Amino acid sequence: MDIVTLLIQLILPLGIINVWLLRQSRATAYRGKDAPNLKAEFKAYGLPEWSYYTVGVLKLSAAAMLLLGFVLPVLVAPGAAVLAVLMLGAVAMHARVGDPAIRYLPAALMLLLSLLLIFL
Repeated sequence: MDIVTLLIQLILPLGIINVWLLRQSRATAYRGKDAPNLKAEFKAYGLPEWSYYTVGVLKLSAAAMLLLGFVLPVLVAPGAAVLAVLMLGAVAMHARVGDPAIRYLPAALMLLLSLLLIFL
């Protein structure tokens, strides 16, 4: 495993943990439709409340898989695949509500990093 793969495997879950646990109740420059927090962002996309919880569990589970992947490498590809699908959905939601590209840049970068992790 090379240093780039290791860095990606660390950056992805730390980014998810940052957004979903540390900054979920804060406004950021990247929230869709100027939502003041993560839950409101899902509402701004027209998604049901249960989707917020489902996506949160999936993203945090995928992040855990990537971190556990340092010990159990078999978990890396499935964790990265789950993140890739979810990040593709995030990019689509931003585009659907007409957010400027800068708003979905983090999701697009996470999608790219997830795909790199799968295929490296």
